[in-house]
Amino acid sequence: MFMIKNGSVPIGDTEMYFAAFGRGKRKLVVLPGLSDGLATVKGKALVLSMPYMKYLKEFTVYMFSRKNSMPEGYSIRDMAEDQICAMKELGIDRACVLGVSQGGMIAQYMAIDHPEAVEKLILAVTAPNAGDTAKTTVKSWISMAEKGDHVALMVDTAEKMYSEKYLRKNRRYFPLIANFTKPSSYERFFRNAEAILKFDARSELGKINCPVLILAGSNDMTVGNDAKEELRMGIPGSELYVYEGLGHGAYEEGRDFYDRVFEFCSRADR
Repeated sequence: MFMIKNGSVPIGDTEMYFAAFGRGKRKLVVLPGLSDGLATVKGKALVLSMPYMKYLKEFTVYMFSRKNSMPEGYSIRDMAEDQICAMKELGIDRACVLGVSQGGMIAQYMAIDHPEAVEKLILAVTAPNAGDTAKTTVKSWISMAEKGDHVALMVDTAEKMYSEKYLRKNRRYFPLIANFTKPSSYERFFRNAEAILKFDARSELGKINCPVLILAGSNDMTVGNDAKEELRMGIPGSELYVYEGLGHGAYEEGRDFYDRVFEFCSRADR
C-alpha cells in the first residue's frame, strides 16, 4: 500500500499545508498555481493523488500550498525560500519539481537559488516574468475579487484557461460551480496575485542547470504565447513540448500530460 497523508509544516510564525502520497524513494514536489490563493490542498490528498497513480511506486509525491499567513509584499522569491524550508522540515533534500502556472514561477527561483535541492524541473503553463498578457489578466482578476464578484472571477478564469471544445461542453456549469467555491476572504488571493505582477526571473534563467521540461499550450490567454519560447531560450538545454489547440489548462486537458512528466522524471540523468 502507498502512503496518503494530509499534513502541515511550521514556517516561521505560521504553517504550510501539504498533501503527500506514494511509497517511492524518489520525491516529486508539486506547486499549484494562483488557484491556491482561493483554496489550499488541506485535506485533499486522496483526490489530488488520482492523476499520479502511475508514480506511486517510484515516487512519493508532495503537493504544497503557499504558507497560511503571507505578509504584504511577499514575493515569488520569498515563496521559493519558504518552499525550500518546508522541504527541509520534511526531510526532502532533493526532488523533481513540477510547478504549474504561478507554481512554475516559484519553481524557477528554487532552481536558481537552491540548485542542490532540484533534481529536475518541469515548468507547466508558466512564464519567466509577468508579461503584458499576464499583467492584464491578473489585474482584471484582482478587480473582480475586490468587487466580491466571485462568479465573474471563476467564469473569466475558465474562459482564459480551457479550449473552445471544453468550453462548449462545460461553460454553462461554471456559474453554478462558482457559487460553491467563494472563499471567506480574498486576502490570500491578493497576496499571490500581487506577487505575480512583480515577478521577473529572466535575467537569471541561465543559472538553472538541472534538466528542464517546459510544457505549454499553443494558445495561452493567461500568461501569453511568448512565455514558453522565452523560457526555452533562457534556460540552456531545456526541452519544450507544446499542446496544440490547448491553452493554460493544458495540464488538465492534455491527455498525456502526467505521462510526459513521469517519463521525464524517470529518465536517466543526462
